[in-house]
Amino acid sequence: MGVKMFLVNTGSISLMDQKSFRTAALAAGLEACMSKPIGSVGTDIPGLPNVSLGLSSPDAIRAARLALIQDYISKGNWPGSVDVREARPTADFGATNDRWETAALAVAGNPYTVFNGAAAPTMASNKLAVFYRVSIEDAPPPVANLVFRSGGAAGNIIGQFDLEQILNRQDTEGYFSQPVVIVPSVAFAATVTARIATNAFARMQLGCFIFEPAGQTISS
Repeated sequence: MGVKMFLVNTGSISLMDQKSFRTAALAAGLEACMSKPIGSVGTDIPGLPNVSLGLSSPDAIRAARLALIQDYISKGNWPGSVDVREARPTADFGATNDRWETAALAVAGNPYTVFNGAAAPTMASNKLAVFYRVSIEDAPPPVANLVFRSGGAAGNIIGQFDLEQILNRQDTEGYFSQPVVIVPSVAFAATVTARIATNAFARMQLGCFIFEPAGQTISS
């Protein structure tokens, strides 16, 4: 299946467009929950088990599932067996400081983890993460080239975004053209390239949803 990986400047889209990107990220997470499995999404969402009947292509099956899930959650529904929340750098990714900071940018042109103190975190066996947005707080922006890898720091690239595309338009935030999904029990890495050697961390935030069984972190 072909992929479309690029950044969409927040300043160039409407609030409804931003909502659509978040809805797509939520749908991608729930679709991934079906196969891992996390919760019981297949029975929580009416019609989901049968939506793939008559389809043989894995891409077509996934597309049909995503369309049904997006329609379901766009109407204000949510499956009762799964919780979704915003990610925390320490609790979810093992970062040293529980805030969005890169490792210190010591050498221009080198890649640095976006999770301070954690070069290649491993997702817990009952969680998955969906990354959908990036924001850069520092001025001038000291980082570029956001890269996600599955399998650790030397693993396969599963997402790649040119941060300079939003910086050149005097913006500080962009949505991913398609979300990046990190499944349970998988080591992964997210790095940025240092544009300048500051010998200090960069302040950048990743929009990320964590999916987990209902009640695991947040009690109703």
